[in-house]
Amino acid sequence: MSKISVEIPDELLADLDEHVGEDGKFVNRSDAVRASIRKTLDLLDEIDERHGRLEDEAADGSAGDATDAGPEDAE
Repeated sequence: MSKISVEIPDELLADLDEHVGEDGKFVNRSDAVRASIRKTLDLLDEIDERHGRLEDEAADGSAGDATDAGPEDAE
C-alpha cells in the first residue's frame, strides 16, 4: 500500500476527527480518507456514466479514471 501526504485545513481535519475513534464510524484517519476517496470516485463514475463518458473510456481501457471530471460535473 502506498503512502501519500496531503495538506488539510485544520477545520476540515477537526470535522474528520469527529468521525474517528471508538465512538466514530472509522478506526483511524486513514480509513476515513480511503472511504471518502472511494465514495468520491464512485460518484464521479456515476456522473461520467450519466454523461455517456464511461462507455467511451471503457473502449480504450481507461474506465474508472475520473481525473478529467471537473467541478462543474459534480453538481
